[in-house]
Amino acid sequence: MILRTLNLVHRWLGGCIGLVLALLGLTGTILLWKTAWIGLPHSDDVQRTDVASIAAATGRILADSPGQAGSIIYASENFGLHELRLVAGGGQYANQDGAPVTAWATQWERPEQWIFDLHHHLFTGDLGETVAGVAGLSALMFIISGAILWWRTRRTFRFRLWPKRLSRAAILMHHRDLGIIVAPLLLLTVVTGTMMIFRPFAALIVGPFSPPSEVVAAITPPPLRGGLLAQQPNWQAMFTAARSRFPDAEFRILAIPRRPGDVIFLRMRRAAEWLPNGRTLVAFDAASGRLIYSRDALAMPMGAQIFNAAYPIHSAKVGGLGYRLVMTLSGLAMMLLGTLTVWSFWFRRKRHSIATG
Repeated sequence: MILRTLNLVHRWLGGCIGLVLALLGLTGTILLWKTAWIGLPHSDDVQRTDVASIAAATGRILADSPGQAGSIIYASENFGLHELRLVAGGGQYANQDGAPVTAWATQWERPEQWIFDLHHHLFTGDLGETVAGVAGLSALMFIISGAILWWRTRRTFRFRLWPKRLSRAAILMHHRDLGIIVAPLLLLTVVTGTMMIFRPFAALIVGPFSPPSEVVAAITPPPLRGGLLAQQPNWQAMFTAARSRFPDAEFRILAIPRRPGDVIFLRMRRAAEWLPNGRTLVAFDAASGRLIYSRDALAMPMGAQIFNAAYPIHSAKVGGLGYRLVMTLSGLAMMLLGTLTVWSFWFRRKRHSIATG
């Protein structure tokens, strides 16, 4: 009775939410290879990490967008362009001299922008993020219940990457056997993805290592106040001070003050951090450029460091090419399982005929 109920819940929930999981699997797989297909000039330039180059590029980028800049994401080892994000939306890529390469007024003008929004928010902001989180929790239930249901039929297991035919019976057998093969990968993908969306779920994961309130406090920027942003900030002096504080760190994200009294935040990534943009943080008074705060991500409590590892594990920002191929397999499997589940549940159900006598 219990297994019959579990099977019923597994099938109906899969039939209702399978396409959402398929969409998340497909878009996530595309984003894994984003830097390989963007194809813009200078996107494969070697990353410059010296203070002088980054300060000069920052000044030029901001001079071209006075009063409009929200943040700058600096070029990385895998992507050779700086990205300017504007407060009102849109943005610009610039080379490492600060010269514009391409700009966009809305996300629809850049495929990597709208695919990212589709994967994270389903084009509907906070609501889409919530739906994606519910889909992640549902996927976790699928993995656990699917493994339980597979166990009773384990003797009929066959390795199949594709169903023998597109009949409902063949799809169900393929779903069962492929699902158990990729279950560990899907579990890793689902747990790390859901951690980033649902803080209560993340608290459940990191709770054994650190109190959730301590983790939130560690990763939340402090409420600092400063003066009005200077007309010509001394970026060279600020980046020099940041580099002196963390000599092994690279500059990752510069947040420009939006309101009077806001400070300048600079996120950095220390050599031992997995998170691509790091959580090492320095802050400067916007008027004087004086360093007023610093935070070392490597000194955060263990729970915060586990939370920080969720994104790089989920997006294959660690582990090199081999791990990225593994996560590609996970994304494609999620897409295939979700799509065929919906197809078999709604469109390939066996039609029962009524016998007449």
